[in-house]
Amino acid sequence: MNAWVALVLAILTEVAATVALKSAGEGSVPATAVVVAGYLASFVLLAVVLRSIEVGTTYAIWAGAGTALVATIGIVALGEAVSFAKLASLALIIAGVIGLNLAGAH
Repeated sequence: MNAWVALVLAILTEVAATVALKSAGEGSVPATAVVVAGYLASFVLLAVVLRSIEVGTTYAIWAGAGTALVATIGIVALGEAVSFAKLASLALIIAGVIGLNLAGAH
């Protein structure tokens, strides 16, 4: 599996698990299954990624992109408050992920 594809899948499975945490905390058994499966899949995929991409770059992209996606889902789908500071911070995260890629993470 291509390392970059595995990284995207690791990010998406981690985001799904994180978004399901609220429902899991409220006692939803299916949501709890999504949390467990999502984090497990994400870490397995990260292990695949680390065969080809440095750990610092991998973790920064995984954590940054995941954080930005979860925050965006919170705003767009879950009705969380939005502010200039939140949007600017999301832009900085995205810029950082792009910067890591341009700095030779390939």
